Amino acid sequence: MKYRILLILSVKLITDASAQEDYSIRTIAFYNVENLFDIKNDSLVRDDERTPDGNYNWTKERCQKKVEHIAKVLAKVGQETSKRVPDIIGLCEIENSQVLMDLVSHPHLRKYKYAFIHKDSPDERGIDVALLYRTQIFLPTSIAFLPLWLFDDLGYRDYTRDQLVVSGILEDMPLTLIVNHWPSRSGGELRSEPFRIAAAKRSKRTIDSLRLASPNAKIISMGDFNDDPMDASFKKVLQTQGNRKNLDSTGLYNPFEKLYRKGVGSLAYRDQWNLFDQMILTSSLLTDQENYFFWKAGVFKPSWLQTNEGRFKGYPFRTYVGTTYMGGYSDHFPVYLFLLKKQNQESRLPQPSAPRNSAKY
Repeated sequence: MKYRILLILSVKLITDASAQEDYSIRTIAFYNVENLFDIKNDSLVRDDERTPDGNYNWTKERCQKKVEHIAKVLAKVGQETSKRVPDIIGLCEIENSQVLMDLVSHPHLRKYKYAFIHKDSPDERGIDVALLYRTQIFLPTSIAFLPLWLFDDLGYRDYTRDQLVVSGILEDMPLTLIVNHWPSRSGGELRSEPFRIAAAKRSKRTIDSLRLASPNAKIISMGDFNDDPMDASFKKVLQTQGNRKNLDSTGLYNPFEKLYRKGVGSLAYRDQWNLFDQMILTSSLLTDQENYFFWKAGVFKPSWLQTNEGRFKGYPFRTYVGTTYMGGYSDHFPVYLFLLKKQNQESRLPQPSAPRNSAKY
């Protein structure tokens, strides 16, 4: 679908800064859905507490309400601008394929024909990352689930989430999505930082490998990184830039750095806002305007997604606080970005073919 958007962009994007032009718009979103579990006890993971008999009293009714809530959110992200649902959505804290099937088949999402990519990861709690995509918009051609090997002080492996890498075609443009859920700050920020540094190095190797094969590769790496844009994992390892003017052809642009400097957050803890949920882009998504290019990014936080009273007013309206059921959505706000393309660039979606597995990254 095509929309008329009044763009006020720099002269680098449009010769006449106030000109009205026709653009196609695509929305990429990411959402940490706060423990979307089914109600069954899986003997292979530590999900006992999230069953009807567990500490969280996770019943069928609560699970169904959670699915409805998440489906509602996903259908709304970015619509105030694009007037359409997201085309590609990264998710984390998903237990299994069954809850994803429940999600994409929910009435809020069913008509948009989402498919999903998921595999059970070695995470001890059984939470995984996944990618949803609209089948008429995006065609996956290569899928890889990359393990992150972490070890504690005694040399035992600390099992965590895989990093999901999906390459494909967005209409007629090659695009790679990386979905992350980096190790948490459990045990303290400094104590857990080496694990996130390791995760950043794993991501950097993936991006470097993709760029080695294709120097102008268009890559969006999204996720709950459990770090803010100015932390070492971003600034020292990934070497992200928040200013487009400082970006060279090998750089990585983080549009959420500017939002973070303005005090915008996607989650709050102990009266402090963090922007752990982010997306970073390769420079070709800024410079190649013959295809889809980056326009802007944001945090989706309408009033109905916020706690509306009390000490935590304005915080994300959560499903649980501790083991107390609140009946909300998630402890994170979703994030999103928009890609634009001039309408005179005709797009043709290739005929579908089965994605191949790849672990070359």
